[in-house]
Amino acid sequence: MAVHILGIRHHGPGSARNVKAFLETVRPDIVLVEGPPEADAMLQWVSNEGLKPPVALLCYQPDDPQRSVFYPFADFSPEWQAILYARRQNIHVRFMDLPAGNQMLVEKEQKVVEQQQDPDTVHINSEGQSLEQLYKSPISYLADAAGFADDEKWWEHTFEYRNNNDEVFDAVSEAMQALRESFPKKDKKLEQMREAYMRRTIRQAEKEMFHTIAVICGAWHAPALQGKSSQKDDNEILKGLPKVKTECTWIPWTFNRLSFRSGYGAGINSPGWYNHIWNHPLDDGTLWMAKVAQLFRKQQMDTSVAHIIEAVRLAGALASLRGLPKVGLEELNEATLSVLCNGESILLKLVHDELIVGHQIGEVPVEIPKPPLQLDIEKQQKKLRLPATADYKDYTLDLRKDTDLERSILLHRLQLLGINWGRQQYTSGKGTFKEQWRLQWDPGYSVEIIERGNLGNTVAEAAANSVLNQAKEAKELKVIGDLLEKTIPAELPGAIEALISQLNNLAAASADVIELMEVVPGLITVARYGNVRKTDAELVISIINSIITRVCISLPNACIAIDEDASQKLLELFFKLNDGINLLQDTGIINMWQQTLLTIAANKNTSPVIGGYSTRLLHDARKLEGDKLMQYFSFAMSSATAPVIAAAWLEGFLKGSGTLLLLDQDLWQVIDNWVASLAGEVFMQVLPLLRRTFANFTNPERRKLGEKARSGGGTGHQHTNISANFDAERAKQGLPVIMQLLGLTININDTNGN
Repeated sequence: MAVHILGIRHHGPGSARNVKAFLETVRPDIVLVEGPPEADAMLQWVSNEGLKPPVALLCYQPDDPQRSVFYPFADFSPEWQAILYARRQNIHVRFMDLPAGNQMLVEKEQKVVEQQQDPDTVHINSEGQSLEQLYKSPISYLADAAGFADDEKWWEHTFEYRNNNDEVFDAVSEAMQALRESFPKKDKKLEQMREAYMRRTIRQAEKEMFHTIAVICGAWHAPALQGKSSQKDDNEILKGLPKVKTECTWIPWTFNRLSFRSGYGAGINSPGWYNHIWNHPLDDGTLWMAKVAQLFRKQQMDTSVAHIIEAVRLAGALASLRGLPKVGLEELNEATLSVLCNGESILLKLVHDELIVGHQIGEVPVEIPKPPLQLDIEKQQKKLRLPATADYKDYTLDLRKDTDLERSILLHRLQLLGINWGRQQYTSGKGTFKEQWRLQWDPGYSVEIIERGNLGNTVAEAAANSVLNQAKEAKELKVIGDLLEKTIPAELPGAIEALISQLNNLAAASADVIELMEVVPGLITVARYGNVRKTDAELVISIINSIITRVCISLPNACIAIDEDASQKLLELFFKLNDGINLLQDTGIINMWQQTLLTIAANKNTSPVIGGYSTRLLHDARKLEGDKLMQYFSFAMSSATAPVIAAAWLEGFLKGSGTLLLLDQDLWQVIDNWVASLAGEVFMQVLPLLRRTFANFTNPERRKLGEKARSGGGTGHQHTNISANFDAERAKQGLPVIMQLLGLTININDTNGN
């Protein structure tokens, strides 16, 4: 009976190649792999053609899906190659690590202990760092001895880049044993339990009379699995191990998630590069540089064969100067930067994202057991031709087309579930028939899908229940309004009806005019959007009518005796509410709103900035013009009005545009006379208000207003000069063309210009 301990690096292409070669030579009876025993039933899928790495085993607790753990695999993962060999040879294969459920519990306990730890017991150095922060990886000492500044680079050149290394596993085990003896440290409870469980699994395989046992584990664990610990000691360590129910499934993974930046602790810096050297172990850099050149050419960058040859030569020279057995990624990157990028490091980021990391995503067979909600999502993704991709992909949806409308509904429903696979982007134009989405799949969504599974077996059912649950907890009118606005595009009739009913009840009970004003613009958007999506919006419009009626009754009194901060907040609500009412295009509502504005503008006790803005809105609606407007304006800017109040009124009147002053000479003259009448000290008091008013204008408006002020206010002399030099005969020559463009006719001989 023989037990072979193969210490590897997770996701190491060289380790994977050595494991594969070793297994093909030794031909074991059983293969034991570091991984969760609960997932043994999922190993039967490894030889299925539909399971294409990168993929991951997802182990989770059904009653608390957020407590979950991923076990990723790529083609170049040694564990994957070991499992694949066993499945193809039809021999036994098992996972041998501590069950994932137990690991999650132990980790939770350790976090609680660390949080409760007395700060006085933590040893701090002179720079304020704990010993835990100063801990150095033991492997880094081997790298230092070999002259490498980076232990990752040392491991790559020592193990991952070498081919046909028959004694590599003995060397790894010996090196790890030396490190464990030279740098003893108090092992964490979890690591002790994991290694004890692995030894227990090996003993079980021996009891079952397997003659040749191959064990694939992380390099650090290799010496600990040599059988030096007794069965009694291991049983003591594992005593009282709690039973935790977990479920497992396969999910697609991505190269991006394999990298360190994804936050996965056992990740690698360059999955795309590792995949390359797994598939092309003898490449001296030529094939890699060809990929870089192809990438640059897609970006319209000139890259010749001569560039590739020179870059490969430079990388080889760098490897020789550094005494390396083979060209590595660092040398290839430096050669790329010097030869192909002309020293521009920003171009190297493109290589990093597209090639060194990559956007590859795995595939999982439909037949694999999955939660019903996940199956429904995958079914709709396939039906609507929305594949889950590791890289982002943009979609422009035309809601008048059935397929695009169904896509939009699915994405909105997923957002209601908190699964942000698609993020809505800004779309140009004012039409509501178009939506822009950016889709990018994250494997972490699988956990969120499982967690939402208790809401329903389909996306529609789960989204509707999610909305209803949120509505039950909501007590504010604005929250219900926002939720309704998000639910309408998702087309969930039952949830929409419940939200409208709750909204109506809250609106009827609310006496806060500010709260009512906040919810109206969103409801108007809902009514308009509902029509676009062929949804009955009559119920929403009836609520809007009711709320606006209540607003119009209460608003005039709400604008009296309020401070500046409250006035500014109310001013923004006026702006949004007025825009929403104009968008709704309901004559009855518009008339009621304009009558309210007249009441507010005419009340002398109204907050001046609100009074000014109300007057401006009435002017824009052509309800205050000519002498009537000048009457309001002159009263507000008269000498009897305190300058600070007049400045505030002017700020409200000019909100949003200064063009009015450029076009209306009478208004300009009233303001000009008012400013001229101010004493020096008074002018300095109102200057901040005037600056704030004019600061909101556009640069061209401010420039033209300055020119007008500098020229004396545009009294009309310039118009006289223009009229004096006007050439009537020359102007008549252009009239036929203009009238033809307008589809009209003109009598050229009519000198009166009729």
